[in-house]
Amino acid sequence: MAKTSVIERNKKRELLVAKHAATRAALKAILANPATSDSEFFDAQRRLAKLPRNSSKIRIRNRCSLTGRPRAYIGKFGLSRLTFRELANSGQLPGVTKASW
Repeated sequence: MAKTSVIERNKKRELLVAKHAATRAALKAILANPATSDSEFFDAQRRLAKLPRNSSKIRIRNRCSLTGRPRAYIGKFGLSRLTFRELANSGQLPGVTKASW
């Protein structure tokens, strides 16, 4: 089980990303537009830099929804490989069967 503080920090980042997503997208659109004047470009760049760093989507860490484990994350299920294996073997994941050949 991951430390509670680390899990909560990640949740806080998710909230910040959701809060600033529209602003960040608008500023990035200005930066990507080749018809933008230099003054608008630099103004958008400055405003983007003033947003909180944790409002960037790249700073969110994928974590297991049950244990909070940050590594070996299976995105389709939202679980780590260890938790996935336990739940699959006990038959608690619908549609998942053990492979045999």
